[in-house]
Order: sequence, then C-alpha cells, then structure tokens
Amino acid sequence: MDNVLLLDTSVGSLNKGDDIIMTCVRYHLSEIVEDDYLLTLPTHVSPFSWYQVARNSNRVKIYSEAKHKFVGGTNLLTMDMLTHFPQWNINIFNCGPLKGSILLGVGAGKGNKITKYTKMLYKKVLSHEYIHSARDERTKALLEEMGFKALNTGCATLWSLTPEFCKGIPTEKSDSVVFTLSHHSKDYIKDQLLIDVLNRNYKNVYFWVQDKKDLNYLKTLDNIKNIKIVPPTLESFQEILSTDIDYIGTRLHGGIFAMRNKIRSIIIGIDERARGMGETYNLNQIDRNNLDNLEKMINSSIVTDVNVNFDIVNMWRDQFKSPQKVMDKATKKRAMK
Repeated sequence: MDNVLLLDTSVGSLNKGDDIIMTCVRYHLSEIVEDDYLLTLPTHVSPFSWYQVARNSNRVKIYSEAKHKFVGGTNLLTMDMLTHFPQWNINIFNCGPLKGSILLGVGAGKGNKITKYTKMLYKKVLSHEYIHSARDERTKALLEEMGFKALNTGCATLWSLTPEFCKGIPTEKSDSVVFTLSHHSKDYIKDQLLIDVLNRNYKNVYFWVQDKKDLNYLKTLDNIKNIKIVPPTLESFQEILSTDIDYIGTRLHGGIFAMRNKIRSIIIGIDERARGMGETYNLNQIDRNNLDNLEKMINSSIVTDVNVNFDIVNMWRDQFKSPQKVMDKATKKRAMK
C-alpha cells in the first residue's frame, strides 16, 4: 500500500467555498487512490518549517516520498509568491518535500506577469512528469508558459454534473429558496433588489453563510426579518439542500454544490471568474447588472444542461491508472454480465 498526499486548500481558509471544493476533490480522487493510504497537509498555512526540512526528519520523508501529491482546487496559483499571505503558503526553504505536486482543478489569481522567484518556486515544486488539471484556459496557458503539461478540466466541483445527472434536477420553481451574498463584492442596490425579488416569489427564504462577513453584509440590507439563517457549515447547507428548495446567489461554488445535490439553481454573476465559468460550462446564470430580469427567470422553466468536456477530464484521470487496475476492472465488468 502506497502513501498518497492530498494538499488541502480548505484548512486555514476563511471561505466555506473551499470546503465545497475539497469535498468534491476527495470524491473524485477516491477512485484514483482507492488502494492507497491518504495523507493530508494544508496549503493556506505552512506545512513545514525550514528547520524540519533541513533535518529531513522521518515524518518529513514520509510526505516527501508519497507516490502522488495532489493539490486540491481553488485560486491557488499567484503571480507573486512573495505576497504577504499566498494561498499556497510555501517558500524556497520549505517546499522540497512537496516536489512533484500535481494540480487538480486549480486556478490562478489576478495578474498577467509572473515574477522570476514565483516561476522558480513553481518549477521546483510542481510535477514535470504528470499532466496538471487546470480550472480554466487562462491557468492552463500560464502552466504551459512555464513548461508544464496541463489540461483545462474545469473545477472538480463540476465533474459530477453529467448530462444524465442534470436530467434529475427540477425545472420548475419551488416554494422555498436558499440564497447567498458576497461581502467582497457589495452592491447595495442590486443585492437589495435580489432580496426583494426573493421575498415576493418564495414562501420561505433562507440565507447560507458561506463567509462570516456575508452575514454582516446581509444585516445592512432591508426586509430581512423573515429570512432564516443557515449556519456556516457544509453539513447545514447540505441539510437544507435535501429539502424541496431552489438556490439563487452570488456564490459560484454554493450554486454548483446545490446542483450536485439536484437543486434548481440560478447563479448571479458578479465577476469575470463566475461569468467566464457560466459561459464556458453553460451554467444557469444571470449577471447582477441584469437582475431586473430575475423575477421572470425564477418563474420560467429552467433546464440544467452543464457542458463539461468529460473526455478531457477522463484523459487527466487515466494517467494514474495502472495497467493491472484497468485489467482487473475489465475482468470484473465481464463477470457481472
């Protein structure tokens, strides 16, 4: 039994959206690592001190010698790793044990020019052998520019949304809705309009707190006294999604997770990332600047038909399949016929 290392982007995160991403990453990795022993380390906080690496302790060697090292999703890559708090909190002195890391649905933050130090660090830590899974075309191009092999697989949160799965998502409006807001992209007029539309069109309105500051922002808006708060845990969100309910909101991964739970969802686009993913993957999305049309959309029939290129996703997955495992699965399938 081999060790496999998963670098967890939800540890130390302030956003429960990273919990959603890692839940999906673990789910889709399960087949790849089913015969292995899974170890985890954080990304947002430093996994090792330089002293531990320099001593090459037995614990550090265990992580260093893992068969595969996967990095799970989110906006992990940055243009300048000397920023005060990089999403991947490593440096030239402690990154050695993570050499050979493989990206899984990872995106890049803002900026177009990567610094020399950052490029050197990525070349030191990322795998040159395996193909990386990029969340979007921009991240794929960035990786290829640095000399890595990459595929645009989209975010792992989308990988369960097959055409057959999407057919099970309701097309007609529910009596209840759960919504989200984004404190980092406030628009008091448009977000108030959202709340007023939801109050008019739904008997029960719930608000899921994906980020603590989202709740503080909600409290600055009007007509919220009848809105029920869903606690800021993935378990609480999943519990409300197990009922007959719609999802509407500005939180992209909140909406995708709702769809994974077969919930009719409308994602409100507030930035280029959401708009780009909405257009690329045919998500049911409305731009926040067009919220005057939201009421009509809510009361219309909505078909969920997410467009993921599963041939590319499978191409990335297949590089980890051993010939023996492929033969074993083929034998098992024949035996079941």
